[in-house]
Amino acid sequence: MACLVIALLFPATSLAKTKPNRAPRPEPELKILELKISPVPYMVSAGSVEFTALVQLPKELNGATLLEVSSLVTSPSKTSIRFLSIRKPLEPHSIPVNEADFPRISVVLAWDGMDHNKTRAEAGLYVYELRAKLLINGEKGPRTMMVSWPRRGTLEVK
Repeated sequence: MACLVIALLFPATSLAKTKPNRAPRPEPELKILELKISPVPYMVSAGSVEFTALVQLPKELNGATLLEVSSLVTSPSKTSIRFLSIRKPLEPHSIPVNEADFPRISVVLAWDGMDHNKTRAEAGLYVYELRAKLLINGEKGPRTMMVSWPRRGTLEVK
């Protein structure tokens, strides 16, 4: 009888935890504005494929000294993967004359068509995820200060 009274006074919906409504996370000032891949489609025997990214830096670097752009390229089966990365030192930049303009830098990542085992990638549709990070020198080496939202897509390998 006591269980029935409790069930009537406190319905199950009120006992369930509700997720608080949060505002969407604001987009970081570090952004990948453009991404160009060439050649498309990619033939492994033709050399390497280049991922050219135009990265927008924040107006204030706040001590950041490195820009890292990285990409993970994976086959649909996840048996063939390759991580590409490049780090560029950053110079303190002056704020552009037009306050709406942000400093930009172009970065090129090259994939030689080899997977993590140094074997040629097989033909198929590969998925990539490209990300930019601002790094600051810490006591134990570089540490991440800001991360851009990723750019994802597919790349056909023949």
